[in-house]
Parts: sequence; structure tokens; C-alpha cells
Amino acid sequence: MSTLHIDSITKSFGEKKVLQDIYLSCETGKIAGILGRNGSGKSTLFQIIFGTLKGETQYVKFNEIILKHQFDRKNKISYLPQSSFLAKNIKIKKLIALFCNDENSAKIINSELLKPFIDEIPRNLSGGELRILEVLLIIYSNAEFILLDEPFYSLSPKTVAEIKKSIREESKNKGFLISDHQYQDVLDISDNIYLLTDTYLKPLKDLTELQRFNYLPKNI
Repeated sequence: MSTLHIDSITKSFGEKKVLQDIYLSCETGKIAGILGRNGSGKSTLFQIIFGTLKGETQYVKFNEIILKHQFDRKNKISYLPQSSFLAKNIKIKKLIALFCNDENSAKIINSELLKPFIDEIPRNLSGGELRILEVLLIIYSNAEFILLDEPFYSLSPKTVAEIKKSIREESKNKGFLISDHQYQDVLDISDNIYLLTDTYLKPLKDLTELQRFNYLPKNI
């Protein structure tokens, strides 16, 4: 079992404080869901954990290794951003080989979600098809911890159900941090739920706390 430990993360943009003393811990075998309104800082938190953004203060540790630079995260942390990140003219099968080992490459190539366009290049895909490809590449990548920022965006309920199934299967050996505005899908697969609100990350016990912090209306 591996552990990802995040502590003392603080981040401001100008005069606006976005994150304050963020603490979070995740183990392989667990899925942590992070909820929050638009602009609450979820993407900023993921970027700091992944190493592409610096906080004013931050402490990110993988097992006993303190991760100080982005290259320290290789094969430890993979990150799915909201924006597209793939080269547009490389064959999908070649991209799969770049992200995944042989075992996981076979899982993606045989996925019913990718079969219709497995021989294409990203440039020829629709927005939804491209998102499916990106999500699966990160889920099945070689890293032990997977950060997924809006993995279900623009996808059909049937596709979301298949991706949730993949996340559950891979979570037997990996740790996941997931943020998505489709909160019910996040709740459905998460072992632990956190709410990022007013710059702080709050661990939640049940749905009523989402209502108490005004993330959900009280009459649902």
C-alpha cells in the first residue's frame, strides 16, 4: 500500500486567497471525492499536488518521499486536467503505449468505449470521444495516484457508468482523487468525501453536511 500525503497547502492569486492550510491523505485502494462550487480552487489544488503550480506553502509526500518538483511525480501521480492535453496527430494506439504498460494498454485497446475510433488520431475525434480517450489514458496510466478533474464532463450517462466501473477496478491498486460537478457520480464511487469551501477543505460524513455548507439545497 502507498500513501499520498498533502499538508499545509496555501495559495493566493493577488489579493484573493483560494486555498488555506489544505490537508488531505489518500491511500492506494481508496477513492476520495472533492466537491466544491466553480472557482472554489479544486483545479488549483490538483495542479499543486501534480506539481505544475506552486503554492505559497505546500507539502506533498509520496510514502516517505517529499515531492518538491514536477518530475518527482513521474509514475507516482497522473493528472487529468479539464482542458485537452494530447498531441493531435499521433495515432491513438501509440498514445496508449506512451501512457500505459502492456497490461493496461491491452485493457484500453479492448475497451468498448474506444473501439469505434481506436485507429484514429485525436484531431479527428469529437469533444466527447476525446474526453473518453483522455480519461482512460490517465485512469490506466502507470502512476499509483490518479487526479481526475471533471472526468464526466460532456459524457453520456452510459459512458459515465463505464468509466466509473473502470475507476472502481483500478482503485484496487491505485488511489484516486476525483472532482466533478456531477456530484452524485462522485458520491457513488468515493470512499471519502471532501468539500472545498471558503478556502478550506472539509471532510464530510454524510449528505446533510453538503446541505449545511450550502453546496446542496436543503429540500432534496
